[in-house]
Amino acid sequence: MTPVARVSAAIEILDDVMAGESAERVLTTWARGHRFAGSKDRAAIRDYVFDALRCLRSYSWLGGAGGVTGFGDGDETPPTGRQLMIGLLRATDVPLDTMFCEARFAPSPLSDAEQALPDLGQAPRAVQLDCPNWILPLYDAALGADADAILASTRHRAPVFLRVNTGKASVAGAQDALLADVIETTPHALSATALQVTKGGRAVARSQAYLDGLVELQDAGSQALVDALPLAADMRVLDYCAGGGGKSLAMAAKADITITAHDIDPARMQDIAPRADRAGVSIQTATTKDLAADYDLVLCDAPCSGAGSWARAPQAKWQLTPERLATLTKIQANILQEAAPLVAKGGILAYATCSLFEIENTAQIKAFLLQNSDFTLSTERLITPLEGGDGFYVAVLIKNA
Repeated sequence: MTPVARVSAAIEILDDVMAGESAERVLTTWARGHRFAGSKDRAAIRDYVFDALRCLRSYSWLGGAGGVTGFGDGDETPPTGRQLMIGLLRATDVPLDTMFCEARFAPSPLSDAEQALPDLGQAPRAVQLDCPNWILPLYDAALGADADAILASTRHRAPVFLRVNTGKASVAGAQDALLADVIETTPHALSATALQVTKGGRAVARSQAYLDGLVELQDAGSQALVDALPLAADMRVLDYCAGGGGKSLAMAAKADITITAHDIDPARMQDIAPRADRAGVSIQTATTKDLAADYDLVLCDAPCSGAGSWARAPQAKWQLTPERLATLTKIQANILQEAAPLVAKGGILAYATCSLFEIENTAQIKAFLLQNSDFTLSTERLITPLEGGDGFYVAVLIKNA
């Protein structure tokens, strides 16, 4: 495909996404219907789409749409794919007349109105930071002076991180194995097991190091969260909201523990068995009715807004609404109450989210402790994107003996 054809394809896909479709689903459908598009074409189009979603408001502004209020405010008119691509190309200093032209498969030339250059410096703060208006106060309340820098970080592509499975390889050994598949990495300060991929990120899942279980895809912030858990040999550990098992795998690699993975939707755990087999660890799975009390450590990695990972999943930022956030906070509170009886006396209840908002983090812990006097807060940590990975919160509570 030519560069102009890639832009046209991105416009088509973004129009569907702005109509409410999942970006991943639209990209998959488009690829199936355009078999002629090579892997480089698909990658370039995907980058266009997700870059536009990360910077939806500022690119809308630069594209002449006025910076739309942002999904969730209730009165927004989504920009068109064309407006977003005009804004994206302007922001990246690509001459618009080289992409919007009379060439075959190119989007039509700019109109007189589209040629006007909006001044992003005159846009409201929330537009410049690509944040829905209603969410901006949540960032300010939780992050203070760091709010703008953290929001700015979500406007850029998230790095690819790997966790070294130290049960199978040293960090240096894993790096050497990855190099055999032309994947370059560098250690990351957030965790002793974290490697940041600097070249060849899209090839990781096909690499021999990955297939042999030497490395696993996992954000560095997520690894730092697991590092914060006081794991010890012979513990009985429950991953109460296990999902695909990423944190179960990381915990299993850190200590000789007996670990059980649980999720309210067992289908979410279908990948745990093959992932554990690849990693060379043992993870049991259990349904809710199978859970027994007296676990030494229960991790509740609760469903949340995902605000700490919006650079990685940008569409979620625009799909979140005040009503959905209120629902999530109720779910989080319920999960803590459900998990508390499963913790042995003297044991640990760990609560985690990939959110940065107080309402999902410290406020949940304060409310829980008011209702559960048999627990005491031991430690808590907020990991922000300014540390290089996704944002996470983790609190470690001790159940009184």
